[in-house]
Amino acid sequence: MTHSLTWEDSFEIVLTLEAHYGEVDLDSVGLHQLQTWILALPDFIDDPLLVNDGILNDILREWYEERFNLWR
Repeated sequence: MTHSLTWEDSFEIVLTLEAHYGEVDLDSVGLHQLQTWILALPDFIDDPLLVNDGILNDILREWYEERFNLWR
């Protein structure tokens, strides 16, 4: 069973992005590109108008932390 993703599911979004874009240089990812990738995820169902730069920055930071295991 798949889980529908919303803007509140930042960790699940990060895991899905890492599975799809695991080789991308995170330092080169801009917020517009990140939003485009998230909206294209097959299980993402939330309203694109609900996102803001703060949410996208939080997701990008969490992705960076997850990739480089900063808190483990």
